[in-house]
Amino acid sequence: MPASPSTARAINDRLALRLLLREGPLTAGQLKQFTGLSRPTVADLVERLTASGLIEMVGESGAQRRGPNARLYAIVADRAYLAALDVRLEGVSVLVSDLVGRVLAEASVPIDGDSGTGPAVEQAVALVERAAKEAGAERLHTVGIGAPGLIDPATGELRDTTGLPAWHRRLVAALQERLPDARVVVENETNLAALAEQRDGAAHDRDTFVLLWLGMGIGAAIVLDGALRRGASGGAGEMGFLPVPGTRGLPSATDCEGGFHSLAGAGAVVELARECGVLDGEGGGEAAELVQWAVAAVAGAGVDTGRPDPARGTAPAVRFLDTLADRLALGVASVVALLDPGCVVLGGEVGQAGGDELAVRVAERIGRMSPLPAEVRPSILGGAAVLRGALLTAQDGAQDELFG
Repeated sequence: MPASPSTARAINDRLALRLLLREGPLTAGQLKQFTGLSRPTVADLVERLTASGLIEMVGESGAQRRGPNARLYAIVADRAYLAALDVRLEGVSVLVSDLVGRVLAEASVPIDGDSGTGPAVEQAVALVERAAKEAGAERLHTVGIGAPGLIDPATGELRDTTGLPAWHRRLVAALQERLPDARVVVENETNLAALAEQRDGAAHDRDTFVLLWLGMGIGAAIVLDGALRRGASGGAGEMGFLPVPGTRGLPSATDCEGGFHSLAGAGAVVELARECGVLDGEGGGEAAELVQWAVAAVAGAGVDTGRPDPARGTAPAVRFLDTLADRLALGVASVVALLDPGCVVLGGEVGQAGGDELAVRVAERIGRMSPLPAEVRPSILGGAAVLRGALLTAQDGAQDELFG
């Protein structure tokens, strides 16, 4: 059955809007060329989208002679303003953008876990309000939030998860109260990181892949045939609880110590660095910084981390990276055996810091452990992936609503 005239107009309008988002300003002639629509149809949709306030004339094309054919049209970027939040245990980062994703303001604030739920929530909400004011956004259309923990697939709400601060759950409700006109969407941080890596990062050419998040905690995001898979309870990818050999015990329903987390979480990576001689004595360090140092040592290039000259630390660095790869391969092998994703991205700050040196080591081990082919890639976006994914989610939601 052919589409009705109204349905055909809606399809054509959305096609034109998506092209303008992807390509930037276009003339009516270029829209005709890209869409394959007739000249009268393009003229009608340009008039219709201009009248609706979704597109506007922004200049003239130098490739055309002056006149109607030279007019360039673009999305009205300030038709809607968006905010994205990355909510961590120790603080919040936020950015505000226009409808086409141009970042207008960025800010972050550390939050003391001992300050109490109310003060912590107020700090985070005030940060969003200040960023919106700096961006000149009178109203926010959509707010995308990335947070650790499980999202209830039935309600879309952040579930009460052991070990996470109470202010995380309260923040979502507080933002909705203070921004009553905004649509507030919350998603697991690892899932958002996977979305960002697929759009702009290491998985840009993959419809099926798994992102293994390597940070303070351990998690995985599963993308199969282009769709994010959350599981029946929203807990797909809770890799920290995966029982693996080499731990001192087994994980429990409320504690992932004894699971994969105890081998590959940030604390375990720091302890491994100490055992391998990368970190001396009782000194501390950030996991990503230590991995970055080891990669530089193996490559023979210095990095400014305050550690000894990498040229004098090759043996400890090799031992550290090899052992870390041994550990990561246990988790990656389980994912490959169950899902056959073809590609695993080592994400988060640690995955990005490990780069190709760590990814190649893990891939070599998977090649010996599994008959299924699996490419292992380092993250391109690292820790920034969560905020980027939150913005993409907010942008997609706003565009879907506004574009019809």
